[in-house]
Amino acid sequence: MKVDRPAAGEQSSKEILALADALRPALLRLSRALRRETQRAGVSAVDAQILGIVKKHPGIGVSELAEREQVSSASMSIHVKRLVETGWIERTADPGEDRRRAGLKLSPQGVRAMEAIRRRRNDWLAARIAGLSPAARAVLAAAAEPLMQLTEDRT
Repeated sequence: MKVDRPAAGEQSSKEILALADALRPALLRLSRALRRETQRAGVSAVDAQILGIVKKHPGIGVSELAEREQVSSASMSIHVKRLVETGWIERTADPGEDRRRAGLKLSPQGVRAMEAIRRRRNDWLAARIAGLSPAARAVLAAAAEPLMQLTEDRT
């Protein structure tokens, strides 16, 4: 009886599920640790996420921001209002025809907050990476791009 085996370089469904099962807890723990570092920088995880999106997409509106984060516009408006009051986000007039729509951009204070978050997270991660063997660091370096591909929107 002939057994079908995956071609070289292919993985079976079982192997893929096993890899997913091994990666998931590690990625979750890493994500939690990085969120803790964000909070230690004085920023909530939600605020950091919103700031990051606004940084990448200056001029984004509250509705689009809510859609990206899959929350209601009302809920996002509350977060944005607080970030505007803190001075981390500024509202900008829409240069288009809809003067009712305000875009969002990071204020100079918001840029500094983002830099503090990134620095704190990078320092935390770099300290842990430094404790790994050169071989383990090479594996992480090789995994960085495929891990980014996992987060790409495929819709």
